[in-house]
This record gives sequence, C-alpha cells and structure tokens, in this order.
Amino acid sequence: MSMPVAVVGGGSFGRGLALAAARVGRRVILWSRTERDLGHELIHCTTEVAQVRQAELLLVAAPSTHVEAVADALCPHLSGAHMMVHVSRGIVGDELTTVCEVLRSRTPVRRVGVLAGPLVADALAEGEPSGGVVGTLFPEVAEAVTEAIGGERLRVYTTQDVIGVELSAAFVGLVALALGFAQAQKLGPSTLAVLGTRGLAEGTRVAERFGASERTFAGLAGAGDVMAAIAGDKRPETAFGRALAQGIDAVEAAKTAGAYIEGAAIARRISDWADRNKVNVPISTAIAKLMTGEASGAQVMRELMTRPMGTGE
Repeated sequence: MSMPVAVVGGGSFGRGLALAAARVGRRVILWSRTERDLGHELIHCTTEVAQVRQAELLLVAAPSTHVEAVADALCPHLSGAHMMVHVSRGIVGDELTTVCEVLRSRTPVRRVGVLAGPLVADALAEGEPSGGVVGTLFPEVAEAVTEAIGGERLRVYTTQDVIGVELSAAFVGLVALALGFAQAQKLGPSTLAVLGTRGLAEGTRVAERFGASERTFAGLAGAGDVMAAIAGDKRPETAFGRALAQGIDAVEAAKTAGAYIEGAAIARRISDWADRNKVNVPISTAIAKLMTGEASGAQVMRELMTRPMGTGE
C-alpha cells in the first residue's frame, strides 16, 4: 500500500487538494487546527499535527501570513526524508521572501516546491479538467505531486524556476483582484487585457531581480493563470475585487470571497520593495492604495490610465 499524502490546511484549497488526491485513489491525512470532516473514506481529518509524519509528501495549503507558524508547528515531526509543496499565492516580509524559503529555513525539509497555475479550489474538489505547474529543483518532488493528484483530469507540468513560479502566483493573485474590481465596474475586455498583461509585466520586472526566468510568466503559472481569471474561473480573488468595487469594506469583502486573499496583504509590501529597488509596479501600488483607503477605485483607475506611456511589451 502506498504512503498517504498529507494536506496541511483545512481551508477551501486544502479540501480541494485532499479530494483531488482521494479521487486518484490516494489515502489522505488532512491536518487542520479546527475539526473537519470531508465525508470521504480515503480522507482522514485530524487536529493532531504529529500525524503528518506518516506521509512522505506534504501539500501545504496555508496563507503566506501564517506559513511561518505552520512551519514551526510541523518542524518537530518532519525530517529530510519528507517533501513539501505549497500552493500559496503570497510572499513573506519586506524583502519578498518566498514561501519555499520559509519552509526550508524553519523545518528540516530540503526537498520543497510550489504548485501554481490555473488551479482553483472548487475545480479541484469537483474534478474539472485542469492543469498546474510544479516549480522544484528536485525531480522526485514533481513526480510525487503528479502521483498524488495528477491524472486524466489534472495535468501536472514541471519547471526548475522555483522563484519564477512563486512570484508568478503572487502577482496573478494581485492581478485577479484588480480584474474582479474592473469587472464590477463594467469595464470591457480591452481593459481586462491591459490589466492582465501589464500586471504580468510588473511581476516579470520584479522576478528578474531575483534571477527568475521571464518565460515562466508566459506559461501556466503566469499567463495561463491570468487567462483563467479573466475567463471567470470563480476564484476568490476576483470575488474579493468585485466586492471592493461595490463599496464593501475589506473585512466583509473577504467574507464574501470565502477565503483569505493574499494579494490584499502583499500589495503594499511589493509596492514598498519596488520603491526601494527602483522597480516600476503601478498596478501593485494602485491596489495597495485601494486597500489602505489612500485612493478610491475611480482615482486608482484614473491614475493607471493617465500614466506616461512606455513600451507595450
């Protein structure tokens, strides 16, 4: 009998991953700080973190704001024999530390990776045909993820550009928020295309400072993910953006979205980092202003549309 897969986090994405793994016949240990019951015979839900040591692969579905605490909780129960792959769309701290770096620095696990792309919790849970990309330096990690959740309905691609995938995921989270806001304002396809394209351009400029490949932003982790958001894949970030556009405050908007929205938390950090490092990130800065109440939605859109023109790349 194969070893179980551990899913860390009982939120919507964690539940989606657990159901995706169970769908291909894998036993799952889902650890959450609160009681869960997914009603599936292959999924064992627990609040005892020590049980995750039974798995070789851990899929970490925790927001970046909580990942340090989660890593500290996992640390005593893990060793170098384990592998960890996270699905966060966030980054940590003022210097834009990636979640993979946090997992490596706060646990004994060295074989880490990130799963990103046009994956949303509901589609994972329901088994809709989809695909994602695993960024890792370890082929066995990519293979373990493919065996855990891959199959006829979920294609898993791989790349060694780990930081590129992590930063792509983070920036797509920001862009999806902006897209939801624009959709609620009844802005048309051209505006959405501009937001999506220029948002990825911002991400590329930042990622290149960290040694990431520009090509990663043109793949599933970047352009593919933005296309899914524009197409209306019902991700929480766009729901959050729509709620903000309707005048709902951030706390209530998050409840409407039904998930923690990482883009809302990291916009200011990205904007401040970019300011210190002389990188142009107008969309991230606009979202940061919107989140802190420094500017209204109308002001933000006006600022973006009246900026000096650069290249159209």
